Amino acid sequence: MLDLIAGRLTFTFGTINVQLPQVKAGKIRALAVTSAARLEALPDVPTVAESGLPGFEYSGWLGIAAPASTPQPIIERLQREIAAILQTDEARKYFESYGREPVASTPAAFAAFIRAEYAKWGQVIGDSNIKAE
Repeated sequence: MLDLIAGRLTFTFGTINVQLPQVKAGKIRALAVTSAARLEALPDVPTVAESGLPGFEYSGWLGIAAPASTPQPIIERLQREIAAILQTDEARKYFESYGREPVASTPAAFAAFIRAEYAKWGQVIGDSNIKAE
């Protein structure tokens, strides 16, 4: 980010929570977002797909997990409590200030999402012949 602001780089990819404050301060200009849809925090900034690469999508995500041996009643309570917190105005404002959009899904939906991400990026790695070094 420092090299971009200083003019030593012409562009960079980065996380919204790092770049958004710099965009708001007028130090950098957002060209596109990598998500499938425009972000509420940057409604006038097009997606990469809208900018000429149809089908392009990458969104970083964070999730909460527990050990597989955690009893189901505890998992259910955690999910309810976390979902309730994420639906509060305070939490929404917090996440929006970082350009994030909280999602309060179910453990089954989150597990399906992780499996889909694993398959998608596994194919990208395989197709690109990427090897760990």
